[in-house]
Amino acid sequence: MRVSDPHSRPAADCLADLEARLAGLTTSEAEERLAAHGPNRLPEAKSRGPLLRFLAQFNNVLIQVLLAAAVVTAFLNHWIDTGVILAVVLANAVIGFVQEGKAETAMAAIRGMLAPRAAVLRDGQRQSVDGASLVPGDIVLLEAGDKVPADLRLIEARGLAAQEAILTGESVAVEKTPDPVAAAAPLGDRRSMLWSGTLVTQGTARGLVAATGSSTEIGRIGGLLAGVEQLTTPLVAQMDHFARWLSFLILLASALLLAWGHFVGHEPFPDLFMTVVAIAVSAIPEGLPAVMTITLAIGVQAMARRNAIVRHLPAIEAIGSVSVICTDKTGTLTRNEMVVVTAETAEGVFQVSGEGYAPEGRIDPPGDLRPLARAAALCNDAALVEKGGQWLIEGDPMEGALLVFAGKIMQDTPRARLDAIPFDSRHRFMAVLTDGPKGRITHVKGAPERVLRMCAGLDLQAWHDRAEAMARRGLRVLALAERAETTGRIDAPALEGGLSFLGLVGLIDPPRPEAIAAVAECRAAGIRVKMITGDHAGTAAAIAAQIGLVNHARVLTGADLDKLDDAQLALEVAGVDVFARTSPEDKLRLVTALQANGLTVAMTGDGVNDAPALKRADAGIAMGLKGSEAAKEAADMVLADDNFASIAAAVREGRTVYDNLKKVISWTLPTNAGEALVVIVALVAGMALPLTPVQILWINLITSITLGFALAFEPTEAVTMSRPPRPRATPILSGGLVWHVVLVAALFLAAVFGMFTYALDQGYSLALAQTIAMNTLVVLEIFHLFFIRNIHGTSLTWDAVKGTRVVWAVVIIITAAQFAVTYLPPLQAVLGTEPVPLADGLLIVGIGAAFFALIEIEKQIRLGLTR
Repeated sequence: MRVSDPHSRPAADCLADLEARLAGLTTSEAEERLAAHGPNRLPEAKSRGPLLRFLAQFNNVLIQVLLAAAVVTAFLNHWIDTGVILAVVLANAVIGFVQEGKAETAMAAIRGMLAPRAAVLRDGQRQSVDGASLVPGDIVLLEAGDKVPADLRLIEARGLAAQEAILTGESVAVEKTPDPVAAAAPLGDRRSMLWSGTLVTQGTARGLVAATGSSTEIGRIGGLLAGVEQLTTPLVAQMDHFARWLSFLILLASALLLAWGHFVGHEPFPDLFMTVVAIAVSAIPEGLPAVMTITLAIGVQAMARRNAIVRHLPAIEAIGSVSVICTDKTGTLTRNEMVVVTAETAEGVFQVSGEGYAPEGRIDPPGDLRPLARAAALCNDAALVEKGGQWLIEGDPMEGALLVFAGKIMQDTPRARLDAIPFDSRHRFMAVLTDGPKGRITHVKGAPERVLRMCAGLDLQAWHDRAEAMARRGLRVLALAERAETTGRIDAPALEGGLSFLGLVGLIDPPRPEAIAAVAECRAAGIRVKMITGDHAGTAAAIAAQIGLVNHARVLTGADLDKLDDAQLALEVAGVDVFARTSPEDKLRLVTALQANGLTVAMTGDGVNDAPALKRADAGIAMGLKGSEAAKEAADMVLADDNFASIAAAVREGRTVYDNLKKVISWTLPTNAGEALVVIVALVAGMALPLTPVQILWINLITSITLGFALAFEPTEAVTMSRPPRPRATPILSGGLVWHVVLVAALFLAAVFGMFTYALDQGYSLALAQTIAMNTLVVLEIFHLFFIRNIHGTSLTWDAVKGTRVVWAVVIIITAAQFAVTYLPPLQAVLGTEPVPLADGLLIVGIGAAFFALIEIEKQIRLGLTR
C-alpha cells in the first residue's frame, strides 16, 4: 500500500490510493498497518560495543608500524623507547575513540530528528500518539512550531510555511499549498508536501501520511549515507605503501649483509648479528610513526584554537591537501539570517546597512522611510527579542528581518490590532488593521505582483520591472501598502484597488564579510571554491558574485545535473562554480566527479542533506553552531564558529602540519640512511667499524625521536598559502627526497669516515676515533635539523638560526647527553668512549657547519632552477 509521486497528484487520489479518509483511520486499521509497515523510525545500524570500537582504533598502518617498533625496541631492551612508543599508541587510540565519527552515529543523529509525538485523527477524534506509531494513511494535524513527524501530502493548509533548510538548503521558510506540482519538480519546489524532520514556522495544516520510517525523504538520505564509501586520506594510503616496502627493503638488505659478512668476510656470527641488528634499527625509522602521530596531535590542538574541531587525526593532513572546497551557501558562506538590504519608494532607492538581527544600521541616502517601516512592523507576526546581549527572532525569519528594518528607522509604535487577514498562498498577501494616534489603518504586505494590483494610481509596469530587477539580484522582494479605515474590521473586497502603495523591500541572507576574504585567500592558494546549495539559482548566483567565486555567472541546477551521465558531469564540474536546487544525490555525485578528476575535495555543510557528501569527501567539514547532528557525525572536522574563514585557517594549519610531517620524513630518512651506510661500507670493505653497535643504538635512541619531535612544533612558513595544492598522487618518497637522502647520506659517510680516518692518523686509539666519529654524526644531525626547518626557503636567516624553544631545548638535551657519554667515566665504560680534545671538538662543529653550507647551497641552486 503506497502512493507514487504524491506531490504531483490531487489529494483525493492520494487518499484513495492509501485507502484513507479525511476523518482518519480507526485504531484497528492503524494497528494492522503498523504491523505491516513497521514503526515510523529509521532502522538502527549494527553498533559495536565500546571495546570493539576501541580496538578498531589500532586498525591503522601508522599504529601497526608503531606496535612493530615497540616489539623490536623491547626485544633490544630499549625500554624507554618502548614506553614512549606505547604511550603514543595509547594516546592516539583514546583520541580516535573519543573523536572519530562512525556511520552508525550519523544514523543515530538522523533518527533523533524525527518528531517524538504527533497529533492525528483516529476513530474520528484528535489524539496525541507516539511519532513511531504513525502509519501511511494517518491524518496528521499541524500548527506553527510543530516538527513534521513523517512525509505528508497536504490536504488543507492555512497560511502554511515550513523551514526545510536541513533538507533543501533553502534559507527562508517555504510557503505550502495543497495544490499538486509537476512530477519532475525538485524537492524544494514540492510545495504540496511536508517532509519529516522539518519545522512548521507559520499557519496550520492537515496532512496525509504518505511515507514513514526509512521510506521518508530523511530516511532515504540515511540509507544513502550508510552506503557511502569513506575514503582514506592520501597520507594514510601512502604511509601504508611506504612502510611496507621500506620494511621489506631493510629486512632484505639486512639478510644479505648478514650473509655477506659471515660467508665472505668470515666475521664471528654473534658479533656480526648484533652489528646487523644495530644497522637495521638505525635504518628502520621506528621513531617516524611516533613523531608523525605527535605532529598530527599537535595539529589537532592548533586547529582547535582556530575553532576547527578535528574528529580523527589523518583529517588534518587531508584538509591541508585540498584543491577544491565544495561549500553549502546557507549558514556557511552566508549568515543564515535574513536581512533587508534595500528599499525602493517613489522617492528613490535606499540602501540599508547593518548585520544580523540587531536593529542598528544606516539608511543611505537619508530619507523618510517611516511609513514603510511602520507597515513592516505592524503587518507582522514575528517578535524581536534581546537575550543575553544577543538579538533573536521568534517566528518567521523574513518577518523578523522586517522588524529589524523597522527598528533601524523608528522606535517601536505598539498599536492595538483590531483585525487581520493571515497570509495565504492563494491570495499571497497579509493584512492587519490597527488603531493608533492617526486613526485606524490597514497595512498590507505580500508578493509584489499581487499587492501592486491592489494599489491605485500606479505605473504598474514600471514597478513590476523594478521588482523583477531586485529579484534578479537574488533578493526576496515584498511590497507594502496601506489604507485608512473607519470600521473595526478589514473589508477584503474593498482592498482591491483601494490601497496606497508604500514601496518595495529587498531581503537576502547576506554573505559573511570574513567569508569573502577567506575565498580570496583560498584562490591565492590555488584552491577552487564551489557553491553547492539547495536554494534557487538566482539567489545562489547573487551570493556567488558577492563572495567572489570565479565562474559565478553560470549556474547548473539539479535538473541540469540529472541530464548528465557521470562522464559528462566529470567534464562539466571543472568549469562551473555554482550549483543550485541540488539534492543529496547531486551533492554526492559532484564530490565523486571532482575526485574522479584527481582532485582532493573538502565538503562543507550543515544539513542532513549534506551528510552523504560530507562522508564521501576527502575532508568533510560540518558547521558546529547551526549544523545538524547528522552532518557533524558524518564529517571529519567541525567548525565551532560556523565561519568559512575558519576553513581557510584550517587549510593553512593543515598545510603546516603536512609541511612538518614532510620535514620529519626529510630529516629522518637521510640521517637513518647515513647512520646505516657508515657501518655497511665498513663491514663490506672489511674495515674497522667507525661506530660500535652500542654507539649506533645510542645515537638512534638519543636522536631519532627527540630531534624529529622538535619539527612537529614548527610554525607556518611565509609562503605556505601562496603555493598551489599538492597533487593527490604526490608520493611521500618523491624524486627530490630521494636525491636529498642520497646527498645527505653520502655527506654523512664522507664526514664520519673522514673524521675517523683523521683520528687514526693522529695516532688516537680506536675507541677515541670511534668517539670522534659518533660525535661527528650527532653534530651532523643537529645541523641537518636546522637546515630542514625551512624546506621552501632559505635557512640563512636570523629567524632560521633563532629556531624555536622546542628546537633549542632538544639540542641542549642532546648536547648535554653527548657530553655525558663522552666525558663521564661510568658512561664511557658502557659505550666504550674516550674524552675528545677541545680542538677536535671544535673541528667536529666546523665539519657540521661545512655540511650545512653545502646542503644549503645545493637547495638554493635547486630552488632557483624550479622558479
